[in-house]
Amino acid sequence: QVQLVENGGGPVQTGGSLRLSCVVSGSSFKTLPMAWFRQAPGKQREGVAAFASGGLIDYADSVKGRFTISKDNTKNTLDLQMNNLTPEDAGMYYCATNPAVFRVAASLRAAAYTIWGQGTQVTVSS
Repeated sequence: QVQLVENGGGPVQTGGSLRLSCVVSGSSFKTLPMAWFRQAPGKQREGVAAFASGGLIDYADSVKGRFTISKDNTKNTLDLQMNNLTPEDAGMYYCATNPAVFRVAASLRAAAYTIWGQGTQVTVSS
């Protein structure tokens, strides 16, 4: 069974950077469609960045140019480098996957994913 464990969250000041990592176990990692989501209190979960099974990437408009998603196939990790953070980026960050499908296009829809990590909290102070 696929398991996801996120880490790397924490407090940061506006303009600062954080690198989140999601360790994947229980599945062949290379072709898993994967994504990062975030959820702030009182708001819906939103897709931040995603990998399609073949490697295509998509980003939410709000993070383009600031966030970079990457995969390390040797370590089975999905990373999210976040730069120039603002208070609007604060929230619980989750990684997600769906091992049952091969996605041609990267998806930022939560409904496209069936397995989720427990999340890692990002706090951005002004």
